Amino acid sequence: MSIKDRVFLISLGCSKNLVDSEHMLGLIKSKGFELASSIEDAGIAVINTCGFIQPAVEEAIDTILEVADLKKQGKLKKIVVAGCFVQRYGYKLLKEMPEVDGWLGTGEIFRIADIIENEDSGAQGRFFIGRPTYLADHSVPRVQTTPFYSAYLRIAEGCTHRCSYCIIPSLRGPLRSRKMESLITEAEEMAGLGVKEINLIAQDITIYGNDLEADVCLEELLERLADIEGVEWVRLLYCHPKGISDRLLGLIESNKAVCPYLDLPLQHVNNEILRAMKRDPGKETPGELIDRIRSVGRKISLRTSLMVGFPGETEAMFEELYGFVEETRFDHLGVFIFSGERGSAAARLRATVEPEVAQMRLDKIMTLQAEIAKEINQQMVGLIQPVLIEGVSPETDLLLTGRTATMAPDVDGQVLINKGEGVAGEIMPVLINEAHAYDLVGEIV
Repeated sequence: MSIKDRVFLISLGCSKNLVDSEHMLGLIKSKGFELASSIEDAGIAVINTCGFIQPAVEEAIDTILEVADLKKQGKLKKIVVAGCFVQRYGYKLLKEMPEVDGWLGTGEIFRIADIIENEDSGAQGRFFIGRPTYLADHSVPRVQTTPFYSAYLRIAEGCTHRCSYCIIPSLRGPLRSRKMESLITEAEEMAGLGVKEINLIAQDITIYGNDLEADVCLEELLERLADIEGVEWVRLLYCHPKGISDRLLGLIESNKAVCPYLDLPLQHVNNEILRAMKRDPGKETPGELIDRIRSVGRKISLRTSLMVGFPGETEAMFEELYGFVEETRFDHLGVFIFSGERGSAAARLRATVEPEVAQMRLDKIMTLQAEIAKEINQQMVGLIQPVLIEGVSPETDLLLTGRTATMAPDVDGQVLINKGEGVAGEIMPVLINEAHAYDLVGEIV
């Protein structure tokens, strides 16, 4: 096969998008195409895009234009763009970016090999978009691009929530939960290939099974995944605050294979803002939820995402949020500035927070969080922790790096190992001897 037929894929956005990219790679490979390790060695480029917020849209456009420039130079013969950016902007992309040879919406990724092969220059053969209903299961080919010991298991697609700032339901479609047996089969296959850490993902994993037959739920899935031989860590990512049941907390407390970790995007704590976001906490306030989580015997590491600058957020409302962060002391925290995305209900709200004020609020919370995270990490010094060894740190080229069960891949900190022999993919005991705001330092014992 010539270099012109090799395919290189660029994946932008979140881990849920990455799973789509891995399925596209699997479908491409199953049709006989060779996968390139770099764009310089490819003749065909596939770009899987994000389009959730404006910065992601800008990244998608910049990436497409950079790759298009390679095509103009004769270094590529074909470009295919897929994902949320396509789903969001639709057919007008045909006119605005004629250098792209094929377009696939989020529900059309199964067509990737066909559109690469197709030489039809008309819109009919170049552009596929519709209401997303597709749901890849264990039978769809997949090429794992994460390290061999860690993988993402997408348990559902789409979303039934209608948060006012979010356009995900229009980009990803309604909730579509995968069948339980399909998930168990895929997880068993992962374990057979050496995966020790399975990270559960969806737009909201706590509503898994709501669209399936009775008794299918996240808790039942967790119980079965934790029993799979070879799987040592099962991590919960993207949990809506309303979905944290006592049964779920009991499973985290009692089952050592379930990581003591919750990714809990609260967004805000002020009641008025939460109602405007269509995230009314209902019977349980954010503070009461945190108290319930922390009442279990096993310490659970908490990550949250917060939004500042939402229309109507006064200084007093922000100070309420800041005080909550100060009191709650999250292990991991990310802050975002409100972006009024066209198509969302919140885009119709009058902006009342100046961008520079929103940025100051973000910086203030992140400065506080750095202090909190460092203090929490310092409590680890002198303790021996199980650490999943990931190999040599790309930042140092010398030290090994790894993660504890309370550190999710890509979004949280790491453990730098300055002494001892480690094996990538193994969970090994590490004595923590130094702590920083986001990272730990230790030695294998």
